[in-house]
Amino acid sequence: MAAPYRLVSRLAVVSGGGSGIGRAVCQRFASEGASVVVADCNKESAYETLALLSHNHRGQEHMALGVDVSLKDSVETLLNNIQSHYFQPPSVCVSAAGITQDGFLLTMEEKDFDKVIQVNLKGTFLLTQAVSKALVAAGVTKGSIITVGSIVGKVGNVGQINYSASKAGVDGLTRTAAKELSRYGIRCNCVLPGFIATPMTEKVPERVMNKITPFILMGRMGKPAEVADVCAFLASDDSRYITGVSIEVAGGLFIG
Repeated sequence: MAAPYRLVSRLAVVSGGGSGIGRAVCQRFASEGASVVVADCNKESAYETLALLSHNHRGQEHMALGVDVSLKDSVETLLNNIQSHYFQPPSVCVSAAGITQDGFLLTMEEKDFDKVIQVNLKGTFLLTQAVSKALVAAGVTKGSIITVGSIVGKVGNVGQINYSASKAGVDGLTRTAAKELSRYGIRCNCVLPGFIATPMTEKVPERVMNKITPFILMGRMGKPAEVADVCAFLASDDSRYITGVSIEVAGGLFIG
């Protein structure tokens, strides 16, 4: 079935758009009529995503830009480049950039903890701040900010103390942003993926996945497109009365 054209005339920026969930979100948004800015620290990957994006509507124009979301100057340059090109700020923002540096609490090095926090949590803060500032300054009264947390930010996961902490922080950040930005017509929601088949989860040993799968009610890993479906809903007017919530896209992981 063809995707509904719910995002026609919308401009969206997606960090981490070069692969995994971010790439799937870019593809879904483009298929629904949005103009998409693919932002990633790996510009080559961003351009690979750009080449996959559809042009179903007159006026759709996509672009790829490099960004290090952990650096304020880089994020501000990203927003300046977007506004210089499109003459408007993005009304939809998805923070999908994220990394892992797994290790146990007793042996994790400080630099591995810091790097994950800087990218996953601080990066989400910087992009959310920059986009919301631009929307408020432009007088835009309708915006949707979507953050990508993780189910492990809610339930924890052995060997991922830094990642779990960063994603729990993303969830809290989103709820607070929703409270502060609602007066400007900006909605903020968080998506909590479970174990999704992406380059990131390819690093998880098969023996570990075999132990986790029985705890997923649907009996399988998720697909990036299934997370993108929820992001498209949250970006559209179909969710116009939803803000400050977290939606699990985890196949029932740990519920049973």
